[in-house]
Amino acid sequence: MATEVTWLGHGSWSLRIGECDVLVDPFLEDNPSATMNPTDVNADFILVSHGHFDHVADVAPIAKRTGATIVSNFEICQWFAEKHQLTNSFGMNLGGGTLLPFGRVTLTVAHHSSQLPDGSYGGNPGGFLLELPEGNLYFACDTALFSDMKLIGNRGIKLAVLPIGDVFTMGIVDAVEAVKLIRPERVAPAHFDTWPPIKQDSNLWAQKVREETSADPFLPKVGVPFSL
Repeated sequence: MATEVTWLGHGSWSLRIGECDVLVDPFLEDNPSATMNPTDVNADFILVSHGHFDHVADVAPIAKRTGATIVSNFEICQWFAEKHQLTNSFGMNLGGGTLLPFGRVTLTVAHHSSQLPDGSYGGNPGGFLLELPEGNLYFACDTALFSDMKLIGNRGIKLAVLPIGDVFTMGIVDAVEAVKLIRPERVAPAHFDTWPPIKQDSNLWAQKVREETSADPFLPKVGVPFSL
């Protein structure tokens, strides 16, 4: 299956995997870096890494419009059922995974926090490892650097997406260290430049990746698809 990847801005991504549309952490309506609205995107599945507003804000309207299945930790799936009457979901916990029509999805560890917009407990934050026919795709999502990224890298990663914004996640220096542990073929940055506190020089990050690792740094443009 051909896989097309689009950065939607901040930590939001759209995947077209064969005939299946997958969203990761859709945050568009109030996202100053986004070029699309929630009504512009399609979804069969919505992967939600944790409960913060800038990762769940548009999940409910998109899921209600498209009928998409929400894939997240158990607590977040339960919250969407109770607060938004969205029961079409698949709840997991860290280290667990499931086979979906487009490939296997595993909920990986992330070192972060997770509180839902109304203050509810958001369960353990996570990332996503997608095992796809074209190769494995790893979304670290919002996280600090952690040494077990090496174990994720042992699965063989074609593309890793890492936060570089600092302040709320790892910054440029730690993101380069993460590349060394994961050893992906290609790596793309996320969760930066959306607001002044997380403004970063992505070209500097790319330069350091080239100088210090064997990975190919890729700087996607918001709204412009590229092939996995």
